[in-house]
Amino acid sequence: MTTDLFSPIQLGRYHLPNRIIMAPLTRNRAGAGNVPQALNVLYYEQRASAGLIISEATQISPHGVGYPATPGIHSAEQIAGWKQVTQAVHAKGGRIFLQLWHTGRISHPSLLPNGEQPVSASAIAAEGMASTYEGEQPFVAPRALETTEIPTIIEMYRQGAANALEAGFDGVEVHNANGYLLDQFLRDGVNQRTDAYGGSIANRARLPLAVLEAVIEVWGADRVGIRLSPSSTFNSMSDSDPEQHFGYFVEQLNRYNLAYLHLLEPSESDLRHGGKPVPTSYFRPLYHGNLMVNWDYDFAQGQAVIANGEADLVSYGKLFISNPDLPERFRRNAPLTPFDPATFYGGGAVGYTDYPSLPDSSVPDSSLQDSSLQEQQISS
Repeated sequence: MTTDLFSPIQLGRYHLPNRIIMAPLTRNRAGAGNVPQALNVLYYEQRASAGLIISEATQISPHGVGYPATPGIHSAEQIAGWKQVTQAVHAKGGRIFLQLWHTGRISHPSLLPNGEQPVSASAIAAEGMASTYEGEQPFVAPRALETTEIPTIIEMYRQGAANALEAGFDGVEVHNANGYLLDQFLRDGVNQRTDAYGGSIANRARLPLAVLEAVIEVWGADRVGIRLSPSSTFNSMSDSDPEQHFGYFVEQLNRYNLAYLHLLEPSESDLRHGGKPVPTSYFRPLYHGNLMVNWDYDFAQGQAVIANGEADLVSYGKLFISNPDLPERFRRNAPLTPFDPATFYGGGAVGYTDYPSLPDSSVPDSSLQDSSLQEQQISS
């Protein structure tokens, strides 16, 4: 029998009904205090038919914030808000992991406590503009973390993982991709350190692996995943030899028997910005567990990736934004609703919870929400 997107799979501790995963998607719609609110509950509840939902990136500390209106998992109010999300997803029969996030240098003093300087592996500013509540502002040079501060970072991740457990999540994904803090340590285009956390790939991998181990202590490896973006140039990232360096890192992951490894495929943007593409096929023989891939896959491409054995699961992002019942649409070969990039980030219900589902779908109706839940568009 051919394996496809609708084939069930054992993902660590959990038996998933399908391999169609909702990718982590920053939407900038958290409430005051970066607390998940009722609008967010409805959004995730509508998408509970995914084999697994991976939440939007969620900061583990007020010192790890990088954007306006992104949720946290470090306060009692945030934990309570997320608990409403997990309960709603579970009531619909779904599973949801929380993505643990520290943005590092991809931040701005106006977003951080007491206007503090962002931190990173080294004092190298990212190119481009930071998104703030006052609009776009140039990135500032970060402060290189002192060696003595590293245990505090590890503890932030451990506590974030513990808070996610309290909030009722089914597991967590460590965000080690897209140019955020752990990626800043792993890649030599940013990490210019000369201590035990810089230089060789073994040293640069030290913090990400220590974080992973701390999270595993909380959850067990079978409820932990990790996300990598070996070829990405997003957020001014580069690496001298991503094939060798990420190959080493992926092989190290085999020690843990994780729920999954989540890989972002090279994009056209990465190539335009000088990225060195490393296809998923390179990592497939190196990693011995469940492999999840992410790219702008359509249904046919996702089916092919699974059928050919190139990956075990496929995560979909933009298609899940505009098609809350995406697995059922795929199953019926039903038309897909186009997404509107203008509503990706910030705002309220429009472009968030108002996308239609199939007429006989069990997806909750967005018309049931109160208009008071709608937020104002953020400045960015």
